Amino acid sequence: MNLAIPARILAPLALAMAASFPLMAQAQERLSVYAWAEYLPDAVLQAFTKETGIKVDYGTFDSNEALYAKLKLLQTSKAKESYDVIFPSSYMVSKMAREGMLQPLDKAQLPNFEQLDNSMLNKDFDPNNQYSMPYAFGSTAIAINRDDLPDTKMTSWQDLWDKSWKNQLMLTDDIRESFQMALLTLGFSANSKDPAEIKAAYEKLKPLQANVLLYNSDNPRLPYVTGETSLGLLWSDQAYKTQQDGIALEYVYPTEGAIFWVDSAVIPANAKSVSAAHQFLNFLMRPEVAAQVIQELGIAVPNQGAKPLLPKEVAENQVLFPSAELIEQGHFQDDLGDEVLAIYEDYWVKLRSQ
Repeated sequence: MNLAIPARILAPLALAMAASFPLMAQAQERLSVYAWAEYLPDAVLQAFTKETGIKVDYGTFDSNEALYAKLKLLQTSKAKESYDVIFPSSYMVSKMAREGMLQPLDKAQLPNFEQLDNSMLNKDFDPNNQYSMPYAFGSTAIAINRDDLPDTKMTSWQDLWDKSWKNQLMLTDDIRESFQMALLTLGFSANSKDPAEIKAAYEKLKPLQANVLLYNSDNPRLPYVTGETSLGLLWSDQAYKTQQDGIALEYVYPTEGAIFWVDSAVIPANAKSVSAAHQFLNFLMRPEVAAQVIQELGIAVPNQGAKPLLPKEVAENQVLFPSAELIEQGHFQDDLGDEVLAIYEDYWVKLRSQ
């Protein structure tokens, strides 16, 4: 008996099998993402996997310094582990790029880059966006639970130093934000590189420690939700989400100016799944995906095509999307350079050890 498969059947079968191999390989590909907590909706990650077959492994960090330390360790120790996409803030993008920790983006693989708001592009920390794709922007300002503090008047960073707030404040666990707040109360630049001014800010922060109940950058809205605190610093996206939880939270832009930040998606120099990383970034820049991120997580995404897709009450929310005047009054974080940053870090260690 001749068991050979006829050529007319074998040829199409071979073509079908060959066509399936790329899909099979793609289904096995994994993308390692390292980001802030509550920064990428599960539904978005699942939609990306369904469309591409690429599984997303999602890890979180709670500060730019923690992100830097982890990535530096992985890249200098020749560890097998690596990340494919990370989300540092503006000044950390500049620092990482300067140290060769990032690889340039291939814009040819990012056709949706044109969807990004021009006002958030070509910033000093990454001219021409060689390394970074702006993913989210926002501010750090003062949050007040009006259910607990209905009559509290708060207009300035300086108000947090009032002795009546002893052991009640929550601050973000962020070196730059704490020092920027102090520098602004002293009339200095929020990005000062002057050692004397940095020392003055440290001295300013020392008495504030008596008012600090806790530092939290892992889930800073949680203490407001649980009632552990009613006053302190908060990021705009966290403030918005707390308001959506039904808490009467007021978000106050201080008269000295709020602290503004831009978080970007970048690809580390030692990334293993570079093509998948570009696919992921391009996916995040789709207007409908950006609109979903904004609505689900309360993160302001600088996507021109997304805003028309949002409900009016979201698109016009001043916590998420502050006026041009408030942005103009605000202070974006600049890269200070390693030597200056080391001065901040030394004072930070002293401050937190008190």
